[in-house]
Amino acid sequence: MWNMVIGTTVTTDEEHHMRNEGVGTWPFRASRQSPDATAIVFRDEELTYQQLVERTARLAHALAQLGVGRGDRVALLSANHPAYLEGLFAAGLLGAVLVPLNARLTTPEVAYALGDCGARVLIHSAALSDIAITATAEAGGGQRVVVDGEPDDDALGYEAIIAAASAEIIDCEVTHDDPCFIMYTSGTTGNPKGVVLTHGGVTFAVMNPIIDLDLCSDEVALVAAPLFHTAALNYISLPTLLKGGTVVIEEGFEPGRALRIIAERGVTYSFGVPTMLDAMSSHPDFAGTDLSSIRRWIVAAAPVPPRTLHTYVARGVNLCQGYGLTETGPGALVLTPKNVERKIGSAGVPQFFTDVRVVDADGVETKPGERGEIQIQGRNVMREYWGRPDATDAAFTADGWFRSGDVGVRDDEGYITIVDRLKDMIISGGENIYPAEIEAVILGMPGVVGCGVFGVMHEKWGEVGCAAITLERGAELTFAELEAYLGERLAKYKIPKSMVLLDDIPRNATGKIRKDRLREIYATPA
Repeated sequence: MWNMVIGTTVTTDEEHHMRNEGVGTWPFRASRQSPDATAIVFRDEELTYQQLVERTARLAHALAQLGVGRGDRVALLSANHPAYLEGLFAAGLLGAVLVPLNARLTTPEVAYALGDCGARVLIHSAALSDIAITATAEAGGGQRVVVDGEPDDDALGYEAIIAAASAEIIDCEVTHDDPCFIMYTSGTTGNPKGVVLTHGGVTFAVMNPIIDLDLCSDEVALVAAPLFHTAALNYISLPTLLKGGTVVIEEGFEPGRALRIIAERGVTYSFGVPTMLDAMSSHPDFAGTDLSSIRRWIVAAAPVPPRTLHTYVARGVNLCQGYGLTETGPGALVLTPKNVERKIGSAGVPQFFTDVRVVDADGVETKPGERGEIQIQGRNVMREYWGRPDATDAAFTADGWFRSGDVGVRDDEGYITIVDRLKDMIISGGENIYPAEIEAVILGMPGVVGCGVFGVMHEKWGEVGCAAITLERGAELTFAELEAYLGERLAKYKIPKSMVLLDDIPRNATGKIRKDRLREIYATPA
């Protein structure tokens, strides 16, 4: 698959010094320690660190021949593939900027992102050629490179341009202040914004889990979550490669296959959203799969139901809950393995290079037990929103803290629990209702497999809750039964006033429930 050229020597002009301080040099630096160690596994084929250095250098030369230089943007649209890492490193060698795009975007959404960032090259999978061709044309053109399939007449082949290029390392000056990649937010309100993370920001973001989770050089990391998000990229893949471990890349997530890889490869480290973990634990092979190799499994990106945490604790797997955003690269809080059982349900304490505070509406830090907005500061926090100075200014406080828009509560030891999104909070008759609290209770009901609580307009109360619920096959649930169950566990004002049963709850690529879509579809109570 990788069409290796064996035996090529990769050198720099000065072996002892590189002008490039950025992420692009990481494979080269890692290969000095362990050139023959396995860096990436994809479709059961293995790539060593030395081979990764060579492919990265060749791709950098190929991109340069296509006119990509310092500051230029290279977009990537594909299911999980080693091209995400090779593209990031190759762009980094040139001082260029990688723009990973959500592979589930529609043609207009891809066209918007390409036009917004001004991408010079789009690397895309053959499976997404139809979208890529139209989107590139709508965005004003640009060279397309096809990975994982045959190129069309107007595109180049990824493997072909790598094979034809030089393997000599390009060493240009790149500093920690230069942009490394632009990652577009999901855009649940208005157009997506391009989050600019610098090489320094990525370095500190990657060092956070290495330090706080005590990552080792023998890590075997399973990457089944999308590489177009910061968690899979900056929290799993890059930390593992920086330590000299092995990244096992899966094109997508399939619970049975994930369980098999854990057992066969001895996976030590991974990340998943709660829905992924629930899918694995409900799979017939879960009980019989050896999970003993897992040292750390990060769960984040959505509120984690208590039953999910307890299911894995019972199997000897401590799920380390984390919290962060694309804008924070992503790590802000993490609950380390030794504290998981003692602080189960908490998102932990601030990461090593990051500071987190919880403040009230006046910007005053809250006392333990009081709810407030989570705000974040650190070198891992984004530089800006691409081309959006007003949005950038609005995202930060006057004293430089990033506004998360999330509600948290701190305990007397400094551990922070995520309550909900500020924008998802329901204000009913003057009472603040946090959907995540209600969802956790509903998910404890027999037969319930998914739940999203959102606000709908109400003449008397202004807004009331509506519960979107998915059930196990064959299960039934009436609204009266839901009311009765919640009535024993929640204050009356928190109980949703309506319910909709769905086959699937709309989610984005990270598994987060699209509350905006639910509000759109069910604007009035059912």
